[in-house]
Amino acid sequence: MARKTTSEDVDSASDEPPPSPAQAAAMAVENLVELTSKEVQGVTSMEPTEDGWQVEIEVLEDRRIPSSADILALYEVEIDLDGNLLAYRRTRRYARGSTDIGRARS
Repeated sequence: MARKTTSEDVDSASDEPPPSPAQAAAMAVENLVELTSKEVQGVTSMEPTEDGWQVEIEVLEDRRIPSSADILALYEVEIDLDGNLLAYRRTRRYARGSTDIGRARS
């Protein structure tokens, strides 16, 4: 006999705790890699938002020889509390050896 779905059943699925910062970062990385196929160098920052998490991820945009000439990029990835992608954007590109990371651009 089929069981009827009640509103309590639907609510219980959303009663899972939100992801930890480490889990949120991993989900953001997974989403970005799936979309861009870029090699992730690391997570550079993250912060909670009303809808989930905003994660900044550094990726290898263009491999060069020598590796000190590689082009890296920062991507901002927004995910909701379930780990679903809300938005992503590339915010900056720079050479691996660049020393002006974090400085305000004019």
